[in-house]
Amino acid sequence: MRLPALWGRDKDDPFGALHREVEKVFDDFTKTWPSVGALTGRFLMPNIDVHETDKGLEVTAEVPGVDEKDVEVTLVDNLLTIRGEKKSERKEGEEGRMVSERSYGAFQRSFTLPYEVDPNKVEARVEKGVLKISLPKSAESKKKTRKIAIKTAK
Repeated sequence: MRLPALWGRDKDDPFGALHREVEKVFDDFTKTWPSVGALTGRFLMPNIDVHETDKGLEVTAEVPGVDEKDVEVTLVDNLLTIRGEKKSERKEGEEGRMVSERSYGAFQRSFTLPYEVDPNKVEARVEKGVLKISLPKSAESKKKTRKIAIKTAK
């Protein structure tokens, strides 16, 4: 975790110097780990965006280098789960690789939706390393939605 940019700007600040030194130690220590992405969440916990529209929810998840056949999206009640696997492309007997920082392995991300969606109309597709999921509101959820008027104070 990086501290705000204001910390440690002054060269004489002992806390800033300590912070930089500790961060350097951790950076050096984790450089040699083969799946550092699993620890930092860079890949094995795909980053997502959730956007609400009048019709429902739009979820996008980063899944670079993952084939469509290696991704699974499930919806159980209001629990959406995205899981898949990024498979290693390394071949037996391959030589000459000096550094490998790419992450491989299984990933999974689940979260509860804020309202019921129509499971029969959910659509998902992978395009250019981005998984896009469209989750339309159920007819029941649309009926329950009501805009509340806000009164001004006197």
